[in-house]
Amino acid sequence: MKNPLLYTILRPVFTLWFKMVYRPVFINQDAIPKKGKAILAGTHVCKKDIFLVIASTRRCIRGVAKAELFKGPGKYFFGGLGAIPVNRDVKDGSVVPICVDLLNQGFLVALMPEGTINRTKDIIMPFKTGAVRMAIASGSPIIPFAIIGEVVGNDYRTFKPGVKMVFDDAYYPKTKDVDRENKVLEDKVLAIIKKYRNGEKKCN
Repeated sequence: MKNPLLYTILRPVFTLWFKMVYRPVFINQDAIPKKGKAILAGTHVCKKDIFLVIASTRRCIRGVAKAELFKGPGKYFFGGLGAIPVNRDVKDGSVVPICVDLLNQGFLVALMPEGTINRTKDIIMPFKTGAVRMAIASGSPIIPFAIIGEVVGNDYRTFKPGVKMVFDDAYYPKTKDVDRENKVLEDKVLAIIKKYRNGEKKCN
């Protein structure tokens, strides 16, 4: 298993900058295993969410990102970081097999099952089933998370503690019923939010 070179170079520099500017708070960070495969799956409230996920661990995160980011120079940047593109305009059947292969190599894979930033009044949007299907196919644990905290406009609050990333403990799907297990994941994420959220404003 070899980490993407660009990710290895940029992660410590970016993480230092991110923590200085956004002062993130990570809760139950130890839920992320120090080695071995796992899936991080949770809410999507801002464009910088994936960078918050990266800052949460020293391990290499292989994130799923919208295909639009890979146009032009983005192809080399996000590709160099080891991100996995997903075409949100169609049912992209390529993503799950790619992620299953990465998981079986021992990587961490991160994705936001809502599929896009939640701009609705609902606490969460219905989850797509990719995370659960990856977990069932690869025998990987899922680590649910929720991003909670005060934001301004399209960004986290800067230079003051505000954004929290809360992890639940890792768990394994108990059945191969994708819809049932997807509901379990949704319920776990909702439980985190209800426990820690105190009326914070979401990104627009």
